[in-house]
Amino acid sequence: MISAEGPPLQRTGALVDVMDALPHELHARGHEVSVTLPYYREIRENPAFKAEDTGVTVDVQVGDKTYAAEYLEGRSASGVQLFLIRCDEFFDRPGIYGEHGQPYEDNAARFIFFSKAALELARRLTPSLQILHVHDWAAALVPVFVHRQGLPFRTVLTIHHLVEQGSFWGLDFRLTNLPRRFFTLDGVEFFGRLNFLKGGILYADKITTVSEHYRREIQTPAGGHGLDVVLRENAHRLTAILHGADYTRWNPASDRLLPAQYDARKLGGKQVCRDALLKEMKLASAPRGPVFGMVTRVVGEKGFEILMPLLDRSLWDDVRLIILGEGDPAYETALAMAARKFPGKFAYRKDYDEKLAHLIEAGMDISLIPSRFEPAGLSAMYNLKYGALPVARATGGIQEIIEDYDPTMNRGYGFLCYEYSSEAFWDATKRARQIFQNAEVWRKLMKQAMTRNFSWDVSARRYEAVYKDLVGASDHAAA
Repeated sequence: MISAEGPPLQRTGALVDVMDALPHELHARGHEVSVTLPYYREIRENPAFKAEDTGVTVDVQVGDKTYAAEYLEGRSASGVQLFLIRCDEFFDRPGIYGEHGQPYEDNAARFIFFSKAALELARRLTPSLQILHVHDWAAALVPVFVHRQGLPFRTVLTIHHLVEQGSFWGLDFRLTNLPRRFFTLDGVEFFGRLNFLKGGILYADKITTVSEHYRREIQTPAGGHGLDVVLRENAHRLTAILHGADYTRWNPASDRLLPAQYDARKLGGKQVCRDALLKEMKLASAPRGPVFGMVTRVVGEKGFEILMPLLDRSLWDDVRLIILGEGDPAYETALAMAARKFPGKFAYRKDYDEKLAHLIEAGMDISLIPSRFEPAGLSAMYNLKYGALPVARATGGIQEIIEDYDPTMNRGYGFLCYEYSSEAFWDATKRARQIFQNAEVWRKLMKQAMTRNFSWDVSARRYEAVYKDLVGASDHAAA
């Protein structure tokens, strides 16, 4: 598996979670799996992670220049084999894709190098690999290079996040060293620009995405972000596999990062976690209203454009709100200012902290997911397991995870809004707060939510089917 993100990176984001849980689950099912990612500064400076130099160095051509790729090897906390590609000129930086909300200007060169270096590694590994499974735009040129070089690998591209496509100006095409015929309508060219993801869609043997609703959305003009026509033309190779939750890490019954464990039968520990969270964030413990929370990237697509107008209206009421995450500097500044305005009710932390993320999941009563699009909805799976009922916009995987509460039918365990607007989200939040006042009903909804199971077992079996379709009916496919 080839990805720009994965363990041991410590940050919020579905891709890191998937690249930890999916390879581990496949390995447990008898597959030989390894993950390749760049050797970022963050990884190098992580004292808990140990990597050994393999002694292998390969020259990689990017345009007119040649860079040395050094290969290191390690293990993730879950035991999955990791290969890390070192090139300090590209990856010894504070950020992954950029800093202060701005992408690095040489991202095209950085991830062309990464894709080529990963392919050079794949060619050298023994026993020979059968499948290269690449994730999102940063690795999407790998299938293109495999096709160009006629290599004996089958390729799978998983689209986690269609908005980010790896779109760069046309002159960057020369960095790929591909023949000119690849920069056409039938190749990596898209409206005069180099588009990594389009190349992966055209040349991968199989394409997957992370939920059935998202599969449909990305084939529409509204959800396709320009690539809907390309995806519709290749829909016969596009499969939806709803990703799972890693319950070895995210389970309140066994979570060692919490001050108290709990489950659907014994909920007392949740109150302990709630009190600990409010104390940790220095928020008032007196109000009886709910504690709202978010562990997310602070960007427009996560719904902050409709959430920000509601902050004052919400915080003047009997609630507390905690947000953990970084992203758009403008939103970060606005949140920091709101935290100073409502010091006893709202707390914002920018830098990701694993222990705090788990405490927020366990301590909040209601999670907020106002996202414009939410491809997989992993955060909702975690929310349900921890008994934090979500208020969410119905989009992507959310519709396959959350059932809207219907008091007349006495069904559901979340609160959905179906229009992307501040007022629609406010109405859904009001519904949740009204139900929260009825402790008996709320307790019942919490128990229903916590018994929902989105384990990786089903998802891994579906990926197995994709792999076996590519390599034949052999019992085990090395990935």
